[in-house]
Amino acid sequence: MVKLTFCGGAASVTGANYLLESENTKILIDCGLFQGSHFCEEMNYDAFTYNPEEIDAVFITHGHIDHIGRVPKLYKDGFRGKIISTEPTKDMAEALLLDTEHILSVEAGNKPPLYETEDVERVMHLWEGVPYHTHKVVGPFKISFYDAGHILGSSSILVEVEGKKIIFSGDLGNIPAPFINPTEYIEGGADYVLIESAYGGRIHENVDRRKEELQTVIKQAIKTRGVVMIPAFALERTQEMVYELNELVENRKIPRIPVFIDSPLAIKLTEVYRKYSANNMYFNKEAIGLIKKGDAIFNFPGLSLSLTTEESKAINDVPPPKVIIAGSGMSQGGRIIHHEKRYLGDSRSSILFVGYQSNESLGRRILNGEKIIKIAKEDIFVKCKVHAISGYSAHADQPQLVRWVSEIKKPIQQVFVVQGELESAEALAEKIHSDLDIHARVPQHNETVIL
Repeated sequence: MVKLTFCGGAASVTGANYLLESENTKILIDCGLFQGSHFCEEMNYDAFTYNPEEIDAVFITHGHIDHIGRVPKLYKDGFRGKIISTEPTKDMAEALLLDTEHILSVEAGNKPPLYETEDVERVMHLWEGVPYHTHKVVGPFKISFYDAGHILGSSSILVEVEGKKIIFSGDLGNIPAPFINPTEYIEGGADYVLIESAYGGRIHENVDRRKEELQTVIKQAIKTRGVVMIPAFALERTQEMVYELNELVENRKIPRIPVFIDSPLAIKLTEVYRKYSANNMYFNKEAIGLIKKGDAIFNFPGLSLSLTTEESKAINDVPPPKVIIAGSGMSQGGRIIHHEKRYLGDSRSSILFVGYQSNESLGRRILNGEKIIKIAKEDIFVKCKVHAISGYSAHADQPQLVRWVSEIKKPIQQVFVVQGELESAEALAEKIHSDLDIHARVPQHNETVIL
């Protein structure tokens, strides 16, 4: 008998955490942080609904914090098993977990720390990186990794146990992505499928025009001698911007101007991307073609990495036009705040949003057209141009999600729709049922099913 419990990610975008149990073995797929308007969600402090000491292994789909963020807490609470992911995911994990530990410690207030830096360091000693299509065996479970096309090293995971096949989608990518491989379809059939639904009720627009729109914004700022501020998440979105700007500069579609990555975490993660840029396993044909021609796809003339506080402050001394890529992606903190405080009131300049802006975020308020916003208790008048490019979403939309399920082929007994807000998850479940005639539903948090 095999049991599946939805310990996180059910009717929620974040907190992915799935427990699979056979008679004598327990494994987890992902162990992510619950995230919302504030990192310190109460659910992160709750005790795990299983005994961490009894978990034999954790398999990680990808490096986003809502999929790995509670792994150090799992260790702190007694877990000593194996952690297995692709090699890029492992390389990213330490930097991401240490950065999150710092944020959590600042925001925790009077709460005890969720975990400490020592827990992160010890977790990394248990972590193994493997290539795609590697098979790992833990007790009766055989686990295989497939390319999810979401971020560098992201995976969908196939679990085979007691004659059953269970597929965990992880987060699936938006096709086509700027430089990583497209999402891989798992065609061998499955009994059960867990599929993400972050954009389960939406269809992406302007994917084909995103680079052209970026070029237009940059050229406009050059013409007005302004600054382009790009709030960007440190993982994937920053690297996408660097890759796109590299192509625009190298092909002389925009003049060479100063471009700054002003984020220590993004700089560390970009080094991981550079490390794997020589590996054909992770990058698409277009990127590989550029690399073979000698193009350093994450570096170009005019690009500067502002690692220290002093280097960040020195950006102010560089006359415009210039481009500043900095975190956080929703303008909720980080170094982008300092640049926004300086340039939001400049009518020659622009702010460009290339990622999702939650309802509570400062980024959403700017995007919605608010003319006066507060930064560090100071009123800032928004006079700069405000742009948004929606085509850079790293998540598959509804048609792509439905196609991914269809390529698995029958017989699928049941699809569990997870990792999306309830409305999106229900919309995807209904679409899968109507289009593919497969039973699909949204599970409840902590629900257990017998497979």
